[in-house]
Amino acid sequence: MDPNPLSTELLYDILRMLGAIAIRKVADSNKALAVIKAGEVDVIITEWIVEPLSGIDLIDTVRNTMHSPNRMLPIIMLTANSEPEYVVEARDRGVTEFLAKPFTVDSLYRRLVSVIARPRPFVNAEQYFGPDRRRRQVPHGGRNRRAD
Repeated sequence: MDPNPLSTELLYDILRMLGAIAIRKVADSNKALAVIKAGEVDVIITEWIVEPLSGIDLIDTVRNTMHSPNRMLPIIMLTANSEPEYVVEARDRGVTEFLAKPFTVDSLYRRLVSVIARPRPFVNAEQYFGPDRRRRQVPHGGRNRRAD
């Protein structure tokens, strides 16, 4: 979902080139929610700046509402808003992958493979629901306090 029709068409063409068959293009976040509720979505790709809900609010709605048909739906944020504070907020709201514009076909392909073929486990904590934000499991070198 992108408010810019040229960006939407470019993304559509790239997805077709990568082999996607059923691609749904929507003009706003309300239509996106309707498509999601119909259960016809495997991956969401959204821009940050959309209306009436922003892309970040769309992520929050999918991850944290009782009426969400699939809270674990992979979500890729594809946006020009790539400053660190945007990346951190998207991560903390439950985005699965973040991709900054301008992007390459290869970078989009890698994000798609990541969310489809190598999904991260989901975390359900008091203040967060979404994919595990840790990319790597690094041994900490200390004692295991949880086992004590």
